[in-house]
Amino acid sequence: MSALPMLHRAVLAACLLSSIVAGCARKADLVITGGMVWTGLSSGRAQPGAVAIGRGRILAVGDSAAVAPYVGSRTRVLTAGGGLVMPGFVDGHTHFIDGGFQLASIDLRTAATPQEFIRRIAEYAQHLKPGQWITGGDWDHTLWKGAPLPRKDWIDSATPSNPVFVTRLDGHEALANSAAFRAANVSKDTPTPPGGEILRDPRTGEPQGIVKDQALGLVERAIPPPPPAERDSALARALAHAAALGVTATAHMNASWADFASYRRMERAGRMTLRVVLYLPLEQWRDIADTIRRQGQGDDWVRIGGCKGFMDGSAGSRTAYFFQPYADSAGYYGLLQHPEASMRAWIGAADSADLQVTVHAIGDRSNAMLLSIYDSVARAHGARDRRFRIEHAQHLRPEDMPAFGERGVIPSMQPYHAIDDGRWVEQRIGPERIRTTYAFRRLLDTGAKLAFGSDWTVAPLDPLLGVYAAVTRRTLDGKHPDGWVPEQKVTVAEALRAYTWG
Repeated sequence: MSALPMLHRAVLAACLLSSIVAGCARKADLVITGGMVWTGLSSGRAQPGAVAIGRGRILAVGDSAAVAPYVGSRTRVLTAGGGLVMPGFVDGHTHFIDGGFQLASIDLRTAATPQEFIRRIAEYAQHLKPGQWITGGDWDHTLWKGAPLPRKDWIDSATPSNPVFVTRLDGHEALANSAAFRAANVSKDTPTPPGGEILRDPRTGEPQGIVKDQALGLVERAIPPPPPAERDSALARALAHAAALGVTATAHMNASWADFASYRRMERAGRMTLRVVLYLPLEQWRDIADTIRRQGQGDDWVRIGGCKGFMDGSAGSRTAYFFQPYADSAGYYGLLQHPEASMRAWIGAADSADLQVTVHAIGDRSNAMLLSIYDSVARAHGARDRRFRIEHAQHLRPEDMPAFGERGVIPSMQPYHAIDDGRWVEQRIGPERIRTTYAFRRLLDTGAKLAFGSDWTVAPLDPLLGVYAAVTRRTLDGKHPDGWVPEQKVTVAEALRAYTWG
């Protein structure tokens, strides 16, 4: 996430030069000595050394003599005792405030059977007032024998007075109960929106409960927005969680203007403990550009980075868009969330407004399509430091991989997804396509600059789990002790660099 100000290459490199260090007069707030310092430069190995920090910036990295000029009467000197000293983790892709809400919401991620899924919802509903919504959840039906999708009739009897809208962990499909469909005025007569899907009873046409991608909005529009105080509380929970895991900066994807306002309130109160760059919906590029013209992009703590769009869905929900059909769904290729022409127009307009554009693409066809759009927009508008990104870049054709390095497109990837999806994705797309799935090694070798993140709440926020996943590729079911598609592993240093410099 190279747009972030913290630990910018130029600042860190300059601080490493002894001539700059010697002439720098600013005194440090904190000096850490006696550590094994890893910066990601040169060999990638940690070296004995010290670090000086002032006003939230790295002032110097070197030996004791290099940091000595920064020690003043008010400088706190901390001895690391030979421990590792490294930059804070930068999570390149989160849904940060949603994560704070999920920390206090119903947990369905570990429901290992349909019966447990039903029981948890029923118990949660017992503590609610009539009319209160049950949201969140992050369920995973691939844990269940036969992987059946949940239906509204599983939970209707336990939730007659409480609308339920609980999402699958990937956020690309959700289960609504009958009360939620009534509140949203969704019925058998509701047309399926383009780029979405409503699973229906084949005999009656009634919605069975599952909605996918663009169809999620049919129900989401009926959910009352949380008041500002609740959003701020969710942000506070998320900040505490991130601090405990060493995450010091993030890119908040699909942020809303209400999220932006919450960050600003938290910053004014002096309570921000993490630097955030927000990416708002691509379709709102005019509003984003107008806000930046009037107010600027922000500061070191809260900053508007640009806009975020969607090409397709996810493999777990069978809505990622592929060139070849799904191996377990004959003749079905997935979904484009928006027509290619619309994406081309939005991306072109946002780029003309000097906004950074990043777009979700998971299937190989959506990735190829997006790379083509990026290339044509860049050619039409001329050279600039635009830093196009592709969020996820999970399934790629071999012939498309060199384009990332050649054109400076950043693959923003989430390694934990590899060890999670690796349990089942071969059933979806077959043995050939998985060879270039989560292709960390191949992308690095072709010159791409990886940016790693978690996709929290879709996956755990803990960056060490992401590093473990990128280095070992051992799937969560324990069936690949030598790594799933092991030729795509990266080293620890490469994974750390993608989690700090990427």
